[in-house]
Amino acid sequence: MKAARQTTLREQVQIDGIGVHSGAAVSATLHPAEAGTGICFLRSDQDHAEIPAIFRNVSSAELSTVIGDPASGGVATIEHLMAAFHGLGVDNCLVEVDGPEMPILDGSSAPFVAAIEQVGLETLDAPRRAIRILKPVVIETDRGVVELHPHDRSQTERSQAERGLKLEVEIDFDNQLVGRQIYGIDLHPATFRRDVARARTFGFMQDVSRLWAAGRALGASLENTVVVGDDRILNPEGLRFRDEFVRHKLLDAVGDLALAGAPIIGRFRSWRGGHRLNVALIQALFADPSAYALVEPAPVRRERGHADLGVAMPAYGPDAS
Repeated sequence: MKAARQTTLREQVQIDGIGVHSGAAVSATLHPAEAGTGICFLRSDQDHAEIPAIFRNVSSAELSTVIGDPASGGVATIEHLMAAFHGLGVDNCLVEVDGPEMPILDGSSAPFVAAIEQVGLETLDAPRRAIRILKPVVIETDRGVVELHPHDRSQTERSQAERGLKLEVEIDFDNQLVGRQIYGIDLHPATFRRDVARARTFGFMQDVSRLWAAGRALGASLENTVVVGDDRILNPEGLRFRDEFVRHKLLDAVGDLALAGAPIIGRFRSWRGGHRLNVALIQALFADPSAYALVEPAPVRRERGHADLGVAMPAYGPDAS
């Protein structure tokens, strides 16, 4: 079986909205890119170089994932778009954005998925590399735990190569409307599109004043955030999933793990994790060369009706500059 091939968008597509933290209008254009480019961001409002969306370029992981310095060419809140790229198998794309923050849209990855599906994917004449996990990597703090593990030893070498990333996320909030939730998936385009992409970011009404005072969440609203009150969900339409909170945390993890620079073959587990721990886990993985191997995975079976999107994910390796 031939190795999977890299992908890019067939055409460019534009997405307009506001930044969830800045509240400012922002426009992003997703451009096709050559094999080996990976996912790169470029500020069109500033004369700066492209910033590859890899873990080395993360400057902040507080409340959102930021690459570079937004005051001088960096881009904030990239995780929902990165999750869409990862989930649908987009390896190469240049993201041109005219401000310091990606648009929040409806608070999920669904609008980005729709934009990518609008133009479709093109398969490129270059093999895709993947990162196979060889031994456990664990980051544990007093606030949470995140882990990467190899697939079960019972799997044959071939079936391991064909398998991708399995995720299991657990959250535990001291709030009766959220509480403890667990959710897991085997990541491929069908499951991401159906079960994860529509899960929205969420926040607690009790935190609003503090965030505003810090200059954060200035663009947050019931149109782009699930708002949890003292005794009810404040959004008139309610939840999209009964466990939308944990599904969104898994969505964030999909986006953050894309910062490895190539798809991961292995198992990811998280207990009360978040952007900071996710990025720290990727950093720890690449700090130990014995924990991973670069391989060329077999293609993922394509799903009917979505042949142009039924592929795995990123392109360039973690050692790319």
